[in-house]
Amino acid sequence: MNSAVKLVAFVFAAFFASVAFAQEKRPDARFAIGALLHSDDFDGAQDKELANWKTERERGGDVTVAKGSMDISVPAGCTVWYKEKLSGPLMIQYKATVISAGGANDRVSDLNCFWMAHDSRSPDDLFATVRSGKFADYDRLLCYYVGQGGNTNTTTRFRRYIGQQDNRPLLPQNDLKDKPNLLTPNVSQTIRLVACGKLIQYWRDDKKVFEMIDDQAYTNGWFGIRTTKNHMRVSSLRIWQLKLVVETEPIGKE
Repeated sequence: MNSAVKLVAFVFAAFFASVAFAQEKRPDARFAIGALLHSDDFDGAQDKELANWKTERERGGDVTVAKGSMDISVPAGCTVWYKEKLSGPLMIQYKATVISAGGANDRVSDLNCFWMAHDSRSPDDLFATVRSGKFADYDRLLCYYVGQGGNTNTTTRFRRYIGQQDNRPLLPQNDLKDKPNLLTPNVSQTIRLVACGKLIQYWRDDKKVFEMIDDQAYTNGWFGIRTTKNHMRVSSLRIWQLKLVVETEPIGKE
């Protein structure tokens, strides 16, 4: 086989391998997975890896990079924002483990996240508004939020934030308390956050936990990992471009 034929064969093999890989990660037939937009494997030097992130901590604690993961160990509220502003349609995917090993902050609770976020006080620049890391500081966001294993691992909740202080709407069907939707310590899980036009989803491993069809969808913004008094490890961040292949219909506004 001459070099030109080998090159063509290699290109086709790589193409079909990438298609198969994308299909493996496609949790819902209503959208297709396209290009990889961003990734972070936390496999470099501390300063280099955390340069992609901005941390807001209520009472100190540590956010470090080691052995291919971002380790968050904090005694109070903390949000770690990915600095790049994101535009949909997209899927944010990462692995997360809540640690319970006897450490000072090893409380099994609050594997939380914001996505497609803006701050109503500075809508063009999330970081122009100073936030302390205290949970109430985030009421003024416009975004989607899931608190998995909140309230000391007794609730898992999905909210659509509307930018109003002391007003975080919660629909009854989005307030889960059954054990399968709570946290299991020291077990890695894959989180997927979908914002594909009106289609908004939260996946845990291969289970869709929440879905809404939002006819006033937030289509761009920032992504942040949120917790309080917790020790967790985050790894293998991937942000994929999506394409909606089946139209969705609105079911009303929150």
